[in-house]
Amino acid sequence: MSAQIGATSAAVRSVVGRLFEIRFGAFTGLAFAAMTLGGCVLPTAPLVGADPADPGVKVAGVGYRSSIAPYTSLRPTAPSGWKEQNQRVAPTPKSGQ
Repeated sequence: MSAQIGATSAAVRSVVGRLFEIRFGAFTGLAFAAMTLGGCVLPTAPLVGADPADPGVKVAGVGYRSSIAPYTSLRPTAPSGWKEQNQRVAPTPKSGQ
C-alpha cells in the first residue's frame, strides 16, 4: 500500500512540476513583454480647462438643500375612533341612490 501511495505522489509531483515550469515560463514572458511595451504607451491627453489640482481656480458655489425640508412632525397626536377616521376617508354618497 505504501509503495502505491509513493508512486502516486511521485507521478503527481512530476506532472505538477512540469505544469508549473510551463506556466511560470509563460508568466515570465508576459511580464517581460508588458515591461518592454510599457515604453510605447501614448502620453495622456492634456487637460481641457483649468487644472483641478490648482486651489486658485474659481469654481461654482456650493449650496445646501435639505432632502427632508417639507417634513413636519405628526407626533404626538391624540387617538381618535375608527368610525371618525372611516367617515373622513369614505367616498361621498351619490345623489339619488
